[in-house]
Amino acid sequence: MPYRLANGAVLAAAIGLSLLAVQQYSHLLPGSAKTFSADRERCYAVVRASRNDCGTAKHACAGQATRERSPEEWLMLPAGTCLRIAGGQLKAGG
Repeated sequence: MPYRLANGAVLAAAIGLSLLAVQQYSHLLPGSAKTFSADRERCYAVVRASRNDCGTAKHACAGQATRERSPEEWLMLPAGTCLRIAGGQLKAGG
């Protein structure tokens, strides 16, 4: 009999944690947040060749960076990350 009680407690805890995760990371339950807030910013001069996110005055498409760490090329990163990267700038051209 004690095994049934222990198994029930473990099962209830697993279901509770699953519902909590669904509420936190989705919009399925009534108490969930209406929007996700993931602030992002453009980070210039940290791009590797052919790894940029979008176009510049020299080209119009992602993945066309020709130089490493070009001051015009950028990546979209989580807010606050850019200035932690060596050489990262929030404005084009430095």
